[in-house]
Amino acid sequence: MNLEQLKYQTVETDGVITFKNENTTLGFIRFDDKGEVEYIFVNPIFRKKGLAKKLLKITEEKLGKKLIPQEPISPLGRKLFHLN
Repeated sequence: MNLEQLKYQTVETDGVITFKNENTTLGFIRFDDKGEVEYIFVNPIFRKKGLAKKLLKITEEKLGKKLIPQEPISPLGRKLFHLN
């Protein structure tokens, strides 16, 4: 199942965007007004489907600025943000 086939809703609150279906949270991103990503999570069952990239894209569009990860950043986070 790919991203287009997943049925989920997007829920936005102050500083958090969440993808949910009727049973669980698929993933979420927590960010601040400066564009710093404090935390991003995708449920292991739904990984490798593009959800993290979609969360980043939606957040970037919402804030109108390029996002930057807060330190410390995990190895997976480095890959997601294309950092060496």
